Amino acid sequence: MRARIFGMALAGLCLLLGVSVSQAAEPIRVGVTASLTGAYAKLGQDQLSGIRMWADDINARGALLGRKVEIVHYDDASDPEKSAALYERLISQAKVDLLLGPYSSDITLAASRVAERHNFPMVATGASSETIWEQGFSNIFQIDAPAADYMKLPLELANEKGLKRIALVYADTEFPREVAEGARKMAAGHGMQVVLDEAYPQDSLEFGGIAARLKAAAPDVVIGGTYFRDSVALVRAIRSVGLKPEITVMTVGPAQEDFGRQLGDEANGVMGAIAWMRSGKMPLAYDFSFRYKEKYGYNAAVHAAYGYGGGQVLEAAVRLAGSLDRDAVREELKTMKFRSLLGHYRVDETGRQTAKNTYVMQWQDGFRLLVLPGDIADSPVRY
Repeated sequence: MRARIFGMALAGLCLLLGVSVSQAAEPIRVGVTASLTGAYAKLGQDQLSGIRMWADDINARGALLGRKVEIVHYDDASDPEKSAALYERLISQAKVDLLLGPYSSDITLAASRVAERHNFPMVATGASSETIWEQGFSNIFQIDAPAADYMKLPLELANEKGLKRIALVYADTEFPREVAEGARKMAAGHGMQVVLDEAYPQDSLEFGGIAARLKAAAPDVVIGGTYFRDSVALVRAIRSVGLKPEITVMTVGPAQEDFGRQLGDEANGVMGAIAWMRSGKMPLAYDFSFRYKEKYGYNAAVHAAYGYGGGQVLEAAVRLAGSLDRDAVREELKTMKFRSLLGHYRVDETGRQTAKNTYVMQWQDGFRLLVLPGDIADSPVRY
């Protein structure tokens, strides 16, 4: 009898609050695919860890719209086609309430087509290729800086130092190609000469030929549009031929702790153009970094910040909308101004990011230190 009375009382309370008993008990389900295997495995795993920590933080402090948050994820194996099929499954079969995007621009482009077909808003957690936001879609929203802007600070530094000979080497996929294209335009604007411009297959780890051509070209600055394994292999090849450019700067790889672990002293001096840095001078970074290491036992890399920051942006849109209604959430994602762990969020009419800054770190004496912009640097640049 008491149980029945309690159940009736709970039902009455839920009706007063405007929700059903079943709804009150059901979590909000956030769908995402993650590269847990394949070429992007380490980066995808870090991003998913950041997303999970965001959900755990929401649940620890209360709830979202009065409900717990649950992450529904599938392994896309670093494959765009598989990711697209899995987003179809998340929407049509798993019936998730919200969507976060996968890691990498090429996989996100494939996933965004599925989200657009279902008119389902998606926050792109780890993608920066302009191609995604040139499709005319209305449901994909960027939190990272555009790929073409990634080498802005390193090239401004090179110009200040009178360095004029630039070499570009990059993986032949969406993000690195656009990093290279942006670097070409900026180099031309600074009156610099591109002395080598070469793409390589995404899965290539053999850089003997490229290293020899780099040495022959004698660049002052080497710019690498890289991921992780290729960045390590490329640095080893450059060191093996005795090439010592004034600046060596790459994407993705140098920000990883394993970069220094695998290269040892050879990592020193290499810069990384990044979207976020685990630095006490970066807003929110110290608290996040401390709690992340307490939770997972290792330091947070930038891809964890992508996941956590993407979750924060999605959460802000839902709270402002006051519901899970897709039209309302989409409108907030289009118009809101917000600061997440990753940085400022503001997008144009295409969903392309307009407010996010990039940073530059450098390996110095076995540590990753923020070196640009200078006003928040942990250490000056070493040449």
